[in-house]
Amino acid sequence: MLSRPKPGESEEDLLNFQRRFLASGTSAAAQVIRKADKRKGTAEDGAVGRDVVTIQEFPDLPPILTPGPTKKSKFAQQRVRFADEDAEDMLEENDRHITTIFSKIIERDTSSAVITAPVPTGQAFPRVFHRSEIPSETCRKVQRVWLVQDACVRFPHIHFSCSGRLLDAGPSSSFIHGRVELGRSSAGIRPEATFPLRCGWPHCRWSALWTWPVLSGLVSSVVFWKRVGDDGAVPGKMSIFAQKMAAKRAAETAKKAPLSTGIPMDVPLPEAASSQRADNVQSPSSADVAKPLLITGEGLRSPASQDEAQRIHHENVERLKALSEEDIKQEREKLLSQLDPKLIAFLKSKKEGQAAQKETCAGEVPAAPGTNPPSASEANPPRQAPRRENQAAMSVDDLPVKTQKEWVHMDSVELEKLEWTRDLSRPRQEKTKKGMQARFNLTGDLIPPLSDVPTYMGLHHHGEEAERAGYSLQELFHLSRSQFMQQRTLSLQVLGRIVQKAKQGEFSSTLDGSVLRLLLDAGFLFLLRFSIDSTVDNVIAASVRALRTLLVSPEDEEYLDLMLWWYQGTRVFPLLPNQDDEDEDNEEEEEEDGSVKKTEEERRKSREEMKPDPDVARYDVIKGLLKTKLLHRLRYILEVLRPNASVVLDILAILTRIARHSAATCAQILDCPRLMETVVQEFLPIQWNVGVNEGDLPPSSVHGVPCSSAMKLLRVVASSGRHAAARLLNAFDVKSRLSRFVAQEPQDLPLPREEAEKLNVETFLLWAVAAGYGQACDLYRELYPVLVRILQTQLQCIASADFKTSPVFAIQRTAAIVTLLAHVTQTAGCAAELETQLSSSTAGSEPQIPPPPVSWAQVTGLLPLVVECLRGCLQEISNPATWDALQPLTTTAINFIASYYQAASRQPSLDPVACNEELENLSAQLLLPFLHHPYAQPMWDLLRSCSAVCNPLSCSPLPESVPSLVTLSCTGGKPPLSLAGKKSPFSVLTSVLNLVCSIVTVHKGLVTKFSFILDYKGLTDYLDHSCSAPTPAVTPSSNWLLRQEYHLQYFVVSLLHKVTVQCPDRCLRVPLFHSASLRLLGCLLPGSEHLAQRIISLLAFNAQFIPEGRDGGPEAADLSDILHITDEAKPTAPRSAAVIHANPSRGVLLKESFGDLPSIRACYLTHFFHLEEALGHSRVSYQERTCFIQSALLPEARGPILPSDWPFLPLINLYNKVANAETRGRVVNTLPPDLVTTVTRNLQWILLLETWRPETLQSISTSAKLARLACVFLTGGDLFLEAPVHSYTAALLAHYSQPKCLESLQLDKPPPGLASFYDFYVDLLEQFEAVSFGDSLFGTLVLLPLQRRFDVQLKKVVFGEHVSSLRSLSVSLKEFPTPLVLYTSPPEKDLDLLRLYFRTLLTGALQQTRCPVLYVVAVAHVNSFIFSQDHVTQEVDVARRSMLRKTHLLVNEGLRNHLLLYKQPNSTCPVGFDLYEQLPPIRQKYLKAVTEVPQKPKESHAS
Repeated sequence: MLSRPKPGESEEDLLNFQRRFLASGTSAAAQVIRKADKRKGTAEDGAVGRDVVTIQEFPDLPPILTPGPTKKSKFAQQRVRFADEDAEDMLEENDRHITTIFSKIIERDTSSAVITAPVPTGQAFPRVFHRSEIPSETCRKVQRVWLVQDACVRFPHIHFSCSGRLLDAGPSSSFIHGRVELGRSSAGIRPEATFPLRCGWPHCRWSALWTWPVLSGLVSSVVFWKRVGDDGAVPGKMSIFAQKMAAKRAAETAKKAPLSTGIPMDVPLPEAASSQRADNVQSPSSADVAKPLLITGEGLRSPASQDEAQRIHHENVERLKALSEEDIKQEREKLLSQLDPKLIAFLKSKKEGQAAQKETCAGEVPAAPGTNPPSASEANPPRQAPRRENQAAMSVDDLPVKTQKEWVHMDSVELEKLEWTRDLSRPRQEKTKKGMQARFNLTGDLIPPLSDVPTYMGLHHHGEEAERAGYSLQELFHLSRSQFMQQRTLSLQVLGRIVQKAKQGEFSSTLDGSVLRLLLDAGFLFLLRFSIDSTVDNVIAASVRALRTLLVSPEDEEYLDLMLWWYQGTRVFPLLPNQDDEDEDNEEEEEEDGSVKKTEEERRKSREEMKPDPDVARYDVIKGLLKTKLLHRLRYILEVLRPNASVVLDILAILTRIARHSAATCAQILDCPRLMETVVQEFLPIQWNVGVNEGDLPPSSVHGVPCSSAMKLLRVVASSGRHAAARLLNAFDVKSRLSRFVAQEPQDLPLPREEAEKLNVETFLLWAVAAGYGQACDLYRELYPVLVRILQTQLQCIASADFKTSPVFAIQRTAAIVTLLAHVTQTAGCAAELETQLSSSTAGSEPQIPPPPVSWAQVTGLLPLVVECLRGCLQEISNPATWDALQPLTTTAINFIASYYQAASRQPSLDPVACNEELENLSAQLLLPFLHHPYAQPMWDLLRSCSAVCNPLSCSPLPESVPSLVTLSCTGGKPPLSLAGKKSPFSVLTSVLNLVCSIVTVHKGLVTKFSFILDYKGLTDYLDHSCSAPTPAVTPSSNWLLRQEYHLQYFVVSLLHKVTVQCPDRCLRVPLFHSASLRLLGCLLPGSEHLAQRIISLLAFNAQFIPEGRDGGPEAADLSDILHITDEAKPTAPRSAAVIHANPSRGVLLKESFGDLPSIRACYLTHFFHLEEALGHSRVSYQERTCFIQSALLPEARGPILPSDWPFLPLINLYNKVANAETRGRVVNTLPPDLVTTVTRNLQWILLLETWRPETLQSISTSAKLARLACVFLTGGDLFLEAPVHSYTAALLAHYSQPKCLESLQLDKPPPGLASFYDFYVDLLEQFEAVSFGDSLFGTLVLLPLQRRFDVQLKKVVFGEHVSSLRSLSVSLKEFPTPLVLYTSPPEKDLDLLRLYFRTLLTGALQQTRCPVLYVVAVAHVNSFIFSQDHVTQEVDVARRSMLRKTHLLVNEGLRNHLLLYKQPNSTCPVGFDLYEQLPPIRQKYLKAVTEVPQKPKESHAS
């Protein structure tokens, strides 16, 4: 049997298969036959037909009556379906009745129908009828004009009311359906009203198009028509033109009637008519009484709605007639007091408007006999929108342009359509409390509501509020989608200017809410994104500029450029918003046992990919834009469209802001196809042929011309990481650009002077960033002569103050060069370490980092140049103007020297003697003279004024700041006396302290010479206020400032450590500096993990920084406890259920804790294991080992490294471990073996802090401390019964039970870290019932939240659901540290809780021997309740009488005496309270009155 071909076989194998098949002679499974083409008929002989493959055992044609499946398009299958079934199948399945309908179609028999031929006419074309004149089959109108005399005879039953209402039309009328139209008046009297009138005739419904008050004597003719086949309803709605034409024809018909038949004007009116007219004129309120004003019946939506409204109106009128005037006034005043004043004003205005309208109608006088009466169109104008109150009626004379007869189609002037040509009225203040809509001019300024802007300014338009100038945001949004490109461009430009002024805070005091938030919520971001996709250059330019205004903040770039000269200034935080994803809670449910857990970054990326673009942009604008392929569009604009210079600069600024967002956005910029190639090739060319324009103006196009903004973009992208910098240097050939723009002087470049200077500075900064990773250091060897020459030249210029270029540029350029040299020096300092690692590595080990191309010997000659530079800068300290300008160079020079000696200390070739001599000379010649200079000492006094910690409002976010768009700007900007201000001493003093610490680390003999720094009064005052100030909030506008301030604090406490080691008795204010170090430990931001580890290792747990431990602190604590003077005796320590001996005193515990400080430090270090990775990155950064640094971007700063309650961290970690395991249903049996030791060390440290460093824990509330302390009882079962744990917990609980702590205890809000304190307390109660063994310490903690001022639900849960716990709460009155008055006063008012108290007392669940504390509480509250005689509700009164009777009848004599004779709480008494010897007379009398009264049949039960 032949085998089938298999995958992987070649053509030769297939040919072998074919040979074997042919040789076997077997028949093929398929045949190829020729079939004729059906479209061409039968195929001729020899004609080539189609190849048809036939397979055996299969028929040639499909079976008959077996339809095959419908062939569906592949594209149709990919369309969106709202159901799984096909549309055709759904129709066949569901719409079953359609076949029945088709089968029952019967053709109408038309054999007997009359067919009429069209009537021939003499006209060439048929007559054109207006639609109102075309008679329809269902509604034919028959019209007839009747004179008034004939109409009165023909229709005798027609009657009109005094208001003109048609009351009746007799059945003798042949026009039983139709409408009544009154003809033109012979005297020209205008109609009084134009509303339709109806009658209640059962067979027809008459209507009048307009009416008069009196028909007789005023009307010449009446026009009737009837509509056959209609129900009398008004004909269909006609257009305005049709209405005018119909009215004109009716007027012409009435005019043709003989006037001689009319009634003369001097004929007296009938008596009824005259009386009706007089009533109507003199008593305008009569009509108001006849019909309702407010009730219309429209809401009923029924045919009888008007009748129902009329019935209600008559009923109200009858009730009013039955009341007297006084009753009406009283009811009116009562009604006015209950109604809303706004509703009353509305009703009054409505009635006044109707009265004014009637007065106007009644006041019209008849025209003169010779004047023409108004036409029907004038008498009944079409319905228009109501005019404004301040606009008068318009006439032809009011038009600013007089119409001429020669003008086409101006024979009939339509005043309504020309009303817009009139002058606008002056804007007026609306009488409302609501704010008016904001309007802006074309420059983005807010236009005041009442400002009278001239119309020639172009700010008026025909939108809403036409009299007000300017454009609202809604109108600008509308114009931005206009088909006219000029309107789109203008609207985008105005919106961009509005955003710019809003970010500057110009609208914060005049507008409600945030303009930026409003714009972003309205979709402004995507409006700009859509506009960028336009094909019109002006629209693209305007949208790009608006997007730059929205994203880029010039102040942010200024601050970030300022930070470059500070200590660790090249390391910045990413401008990443705090992402509070609402669906983070749904992430944990998808993780099961055995599944691979995703990292936080992976989960975040997956969530963002699933979300639509608007949802992503709601919490992160940059990410939302990147999801719309913005980078690809910007690349297309730069590469293909090649816009002008302003658009290019805007795009480069946008790309720079996107790169500052995070390392991920920098990677997207690098990965975008041809984006970076276009930027490097077009805007950083090595050669170009563009001369400098006249006047030193920038070129109109920057394509093919070097641009400093492009170099800055590369620098920001390179700061994102080592890999990004390497890609820029190698893949995009940026290294050649560095050589090109460094080698040539800026003044020699064919560029504008300012642009050339910026380009040169940015080139050095980019090189410095690359050197910060140990890259591009080979250029240092090639360009070393150039760098030295530039540095020497600039030093001479600074010394002589003779700058060939601008002083600012010269200083920034020199500072950039010094920063570059510092990074090169740090890289050279790693060469020896890397060479050692490389030589010691084996063949199978991990690949090692290669040594850098620069060695330590090649950088040693840089130190003298930088020292001379620093000397020249320090000499200008007495000149404030020059000193402020030289601060960037001074700071970078000091940081270079510190980095040099820090790297020199790691070199194996270091000569210690020579190095110490250099340090002594440097200190004696530069540092010490500077520190003792009269102008340097006031700098320490400015620390407090410029501090962001002491002045948290100085770094508060802007009012217009948006969480989804990070900005560094602060409220009020950066004044001179701020951390980033011109007068700020932080940058210089931080660098000086860094250098001092580096010097004393290498040369320990110089410590005594710099110890005087710690004695500066300005420094100690600053540290004192920073320790007592509240912890500043970590926001994008504050973290970059706080990081620099924390650097200064760290160097201060680090210098203290070095001074303390060398001279233990030198510093006198060690506790202050120790408190500052502990405060700093809880405030350090991400990226400073190395500093936190150094503080924990060297400062926080250093016994030398806690002099109280060796100077009598424990004894003082014991003495304080012995001299405890209060009204009550000092409580004894709570006993333990497992330990027989008494707890040690607080002094003994403090002394033991002080001796265990090394063990406490080791305990805390082990609980910071989760920071190990971050600690490694931070360590290489602060040690300045550039070859190991991965990124210059700091981690995202959502808060400090350690939580605010970090002293309780070991306890919290243990509790979380147990809670998480129990949540998953597992029993915790694997707690650490040294659990008792860990908890003991944690409690020891807390006791030390609470006793000797209480300011460290002042930011933690008392409720949070108690909740953390409760973790001892919730972790590890009977852990609290261990002797050391029990002793330290008792000491802490006694401390938290002091009056000052209890006063600050607040349980209304859950403590930080707890969702609900009630649930936490329930868990604590359940744990108490399970494992307490009646322990007094545990019971004391359970009793603390049951104070009278706290939530009553906490007490109800004890006396209700967990009443069994009362048997174990055996805390004696002597052991209880809290005053009983906090539990018994004020008297309890909750009836349910009082019943629970009474029930537990009666049933014996609460006894004095088992639970003495709560026994006193229950007795006190029940006694106060049963003898209270306050005015209460009947239910409460019945309950307290019942309790009193039951108490009086108690068999238990002891409980009866306690409840009746209770006087006041007293913890010294055996029972806990004092008793009356006998009841006071008032209570005795009340008891007798209650007990003698027979019980009522319906008495509420006490239990």
